[in-house]
Amino acid sequence: MLRYLTAGESHGRGLLAILDGLPAGLKVDEEFINEELKARQAGYGRGGRMEIESDRVEIWAGTRGRVTLGSPLAILIRNKDFKIEELPPVTAPRPGHADLAGAQKYGHRDIRNVLERASARETAARVALGAIAQLFLKEFAVRVESWIVSLGDVSIGEVGEDEQAANLSSSLLNCPDPVAEKKMIEIIDRARENGDTLGGIFRVEAAGVPPGLGSYSQGESRLDARLASALMSIPAIKGVEIGLGYESARLPGSKVHDEIIRAGGTVRRLNNRAGGIEGGLSNGERIVIRGAMKPIPTLGRPLMTVDLETGEPVSAARERADVCALPAASVVGRAMVALELARAFLEKFGGDSLTEIKRNYSGYMKSLKRF
Repeated sequence: MLRYLTAGESHGRGLLAILDGLPAGLKVDEEFINEELKARQAGYGRGGRMEIESDRVEIWAGTRGRVTLGSPLAILIRNKDFKIEELPPVTAPRPGHADLAGAQKYGHRDIRNVLERASARETAARVALGAIAQLFLKEFAVRVESWIVSLGDVSIGEVGEDEQAANLSSSLLNCPDPVAEKKMIEIIDRARENGDTLGGIFRVEAAGVPPGLGSYSQGESRLDARLASALMSIPAIKGVEIGLGYESARLPGSKVHDEIIRAGGTVRRLNNRAGGIEGGLSNGERIVIRGAMKPIPTLGRPLMTVDLETGEPVSAARERADVCALPAASVVGRAMVALELARAFLEKFGGDSLTEIKRNYSGYMKSLKRF
C-alpha cells in the first residue's frame, strides 16, 4: 500500500516527507521533482515568501544510485526563511484560517502554534511526493496534467490541445488561454490595489489510466471518492467536480451518461461525460477532475476579529501572503491526483519491483483485448 507522511512548519528548518510502498527499480529524476517544486512557487499573484525560498528536494533514504530500493523513501526540502523561534506570538485569529478552531482544539494561547503547520507551505512536500508518483505512472504511459480554467469571474475559452501545450509553457498563471490570462492578470492587479484576494477553479486530467482502478465493493474504495478527498485535503479547496460534475444534476440522463461503442477493436465510451470514472472505477477514459479554490483568507486590508488576550475587536494579524495562489493549487492538485492514482495502481497491479508490476500490468491489458 502506498502511503505518505509529511512534517514541518512554515518557518521551521524545513519540510520532511516519507513515501512508503514504492516498488524497487524506479528511477528517481530529481530535476523533474525540482521542476514541479518550481512550478508550485511560480504564478502571477504570489507573495513575498516565493522571493525568498527556492525549493529543491534532497533524497535522504530509499534509493541507491537514484533508483528506489523498495524501502521507504525519505525527502527533505529546506526552508531558507527559518525563524520560527524568533517570530512574535499571534493572539488575534484570522478569519478563514484554522487559527481559532486550531487554538481551541489544542489549547494554544499563541496562534502561531497553529498557523505554522496549517500553512499551505506544507504542500511543497506533497508536490515532491506527487512528482515521484508521476514518475511511477509514466512507466505505464499515464500522464497527469493540470491548468486553471477560471480565476475570479474570468474563464478560459476553447483551446486546441497543441495550442494549449504551447500556451502553458509560457503562461504566468498556468492558463492555456492567453486572452483570458491577460484579463486574469488585470483583476489580480485590481485585487492587490484593493487589499483583496481571488480564487478560482483548476482542472486536472489523467490520460492513459487503465480501466479497473478503485472498487465499487466499499464506499471508501471508490476512486472518485478517493480523488475528491485528495483534492479537498489541499488548503483552501472548497469544492470538487468529476466529469460533468454539478452540471449532471441539471441535465436529463440521456445527456449525462456515456454510450458504449466498439471502435478499433476495443469497447469504449462514445463521450466522456463521466470524467473517466463510473461506479467508483476508472473506465479507461481520461480522468477529468476540477477543484474550486476560495480566495486566500489573509487580506491586504484585514478583516475584523477578536484578540483572545484582551477580548477587544481588532484587525486580523497579517502574515506574508498571496493575492492569488490558484496556479500553485493547480500544481498541488496534479500531485495529489498522481499520488492517489499511483496508490490505486499499486493496489491493482501490486508487486515488490517495477519489473513485477509491469508483468502484472501487461497480463491484465492483454486480457482486456480478449474481453
